Amino acid sequence: MSTLEPERGAGTGTLVEPTPQVSHGDGDHERFAHYVQKDKIMESALSGSPVVALCGKVWVPGRDPKKYPVCPMCKEIFESMEIGGGDKDKGGK
Repeated sequence: MSTLEPERGAGTGTLVEPTPQVSHGDGDHERFAHYVQKDKIMESALSGSPVVALCGKVWVPGRDPKKYPVCPMCKEIFESMEIGGGDKDKGGK
């Protein structure tokens, strides 16, 4: 979403694009491995650009996700998505 900030003394404004908040802290999101599109991970590895997880976390990957449990919110979202365009088997995994 963009915001419009008025210039001083003028009746016009400047369009300001918000910057994504890249996480570098030790919050709850830092304790989990997150689900991200595979092509976005490769793009991030090459360019250093941040990725967005299914749960909404934005960060630049730089650690081994196998060392962490899966984010419960990412897992819930992933499991609710239809895989392959068909109905999910509701009888179990």
